[in-house]
Amino acid sequence: MTSSRTAQGLRPRLPLLLSMALLLHACCAGGGLHPLVIVPGNGGNQLEARLTEEYTPSSLLCSLWPPRAGRGRGGEGWFRLWFDPSVLVSPLTKCFAERMTLRYRPELDDYRNAPGVATRVPYFGSTLGLLYLDPHLRHITEYMATLVRSLEDIGYEDGATLFGAPYDFRYGLAAEGHPCKVGSDYLRDLAVLVERASAANGGKPAILLCHSLGCLFALHLLHRNPPSWRRDHVRHLVALSPPWGGTVLEMLTFASGSTLGVPAVDPLLVRGEQRSSESNMWLLPSPRTFGGRPLVVTPGRNYSAGEVAEFLQDIGFGEGVVPYETRVMPMVAGGLPAPEV
Repeated sequence: MTSSRTAQGLRPRLPLLLSMALLLHACCAGGGLHPLVIVPGNGGNQLEARLTEEYTPSSLLCSLWPPRAGRGRGGEGWFRLWFDPSVLVSPLTKCFAERMTLRYRPELDDYRNAPGVATRVPYFGSTLGLLYLDPHLRHITEYMATLVRSLEDIGYEDGATLFGAPYDFRYGLAAEGHPCKVGSDYLRDLAVLVERASAANGGKPAILLCHSLGCLFALHLLHRNPPSWRRDHVRHLVALSPPWGGTVLEMLTFASGSTLGVPAVDPLLVRGEQRSSESNMWLLPSPRTFGGRPLVVTPGRNYSAGEVAEFLQDIGFGEGVVPYETRVMPMVAGGLPAPEV
């Protein structure tokens, strides 16, 4: 279960999303539609998994669920890992958590999936994976559907002028000099998608519309490409609820786990999985933004954004200190200037 509020409270954001659709229409009026690429937030797109022969289930139930998962490398066996309503059923929450968990590999200085769990992101290049987290539960898992419909009403067409850039939101990026295979591969694919969208529309630069965690990826995409590339391929960056300085809620997630307000889920069952998420580490509050004021208050001591390493150690997650101090802090400490698009 992701720690962001992507799946919770979507409907209150819909007026904002509709306003953004009108804004995009206004900025494109008179010159025709510019291609639009949507980069979703944390937990804002579907994620599929397949269990291989190396997978060791923690229980008999996990070995049997879901029935269509299958085994081995030869068959398909792909199933929706996020979002699936079985995560709300306590006996199955543990199965979900162990499959979502990442492993930080010190010998690689990088993150990898749990052994025996292969994952993939469906519908890259399309908005299909962003509309609903579960297409069978549209009323409670709607995400970008209203925004996409509004864009289609003013002439946008999926795969022609409108594109989605879903990603494995468990992974993040790392400071210069540190490997980050999944996140770096995504930035490469995102750059190619932006170039393809522009080329397919007569060379018009694309509009990047991002939400939450997706805005961090979008900003790094712009900064990791030269100014000439930005001028040629990106017209605007439109950021919705960007966590430029991180979020205090991540402190709660690392300490106690987060259920997104779902009462049936025990937060401790998903806490380990959430702690393992590279992107959650990236979203911890930045000292540059939050300064020295206390963010976590306990009877023994308080913790500010500048004391996250001590906080991680004291909550029993000492293994997170090294990746936080070496991979995350150098990347967020100085901040990033405006991308000039």
